[in-house]
Amino acid sequence: MNLVLNNQEHQIIDETEVIVFPKRNFIEGNSTEVSLNHLKNECTVPVWGKDNEITISHSQFIESTKEVVEDILSYKGILKPDIRVSHVLKGRIPTAIGKPAKDLLEHEKTIYYERMAFIIEVPEISEVINGNKLNLTIGGVRSYNQENLFSKKSMEKFKVFVGFQNTVCTNLCISTDGLKEDLRVSSIMELKSKIYELINNYKKKEHLINMERMFRYSLTEIQFAHLIGKMKLFPYLSKEEKQNLFPLAMNDTQLNIVIRDYHIDKHFSKSENNTISFWNLYNLFTEANKSTYIDSNLERSSNVYAYVNYLLNAIEKEESNYFIH
Repeated sequence: MNLVLNNQEHQIIDETEVIVFPKRNFIEGNSTEVSLNHLKNECTVPVWGKDNEITISHSQFIESTKEVVEDILSYKGILKPDIRVSHVLKGRIPTAIGKPAKDLLEHEKTIYYERMAFIIEVPEISEVINGNKLNLTIGGVRSYNQENLFSKKSMEKFKVFVGFQNTVCTNLCISTDGLKEDLRVSSIMELKSKIYELINNYKKKEHLINMERMFRYSLTEIQFAHLIGKMKLFPYLSKEEKQNLFPLAMNDTQLNIVIRDYHIDKHFSKSENNTISFWNLYNLFTEANKSTYIDSNLERSSNVYAYVNYLLNAIEKEESNYFIH
């Protein structure tokens, strides 16, 4: 199958051509928005059950990341984190033990959130690709369900990333080297050190070049249908067949969203001649990924980025590829 090479060679354009769109959520996936103040002052903090040692709280994680960003960038402005939570765990204070749930007063209720994701945008550091303004973004995920809180205190698991957020759609653009999905630490100081390390090792220029490359190639409608069909077939292949293929993480529900948005998305749908650039396709994938639950969202976002680059590498090297040939 021959793929279309777009005529445009360079799509990073002047910011005066960029259109600003209303703010949308960076993730959906059964989550709700909360403030840092709510997490800090109105939520309890889980402890390790066998020794009553306290865990690093969601608010401490966010504030630690914010402090690292401010330090690295010598940032003097105000960085406001965007926070999403899910899977609320409810409790009550000891004096309200005998009360029916319907009679509980607000001060007698306790809550904390099992899963939390946040991002911190730095709008002063941005790039423009194909008319889309991308702001540098740092963030992370904490999922208490991935800790064994019934045991003694042990290394705590976090996920942190540095990448870009597309301001047109709030889709996160996360490269594989910009994500630490299994960061284990025993203290806040160690957590900060690991975040410093991630940001300092992030290959920003390479990330931008790879995203810009996505606009140079397009799929016809028949080629798009072929690609989606192969992606839908992938989960049903045998283990032996999957061994030499890209480990695709998107599920069938998300692919149905991609198919729908291929026709109707305001910003990334097919063009008038029924072709779609890989940049638009990538953004359809990341948009569909917003439906992923908090605890696996970052991994799937990174997987999508790697997948699109995997396809482009096969195209440029004219290699045989299960998904596109």
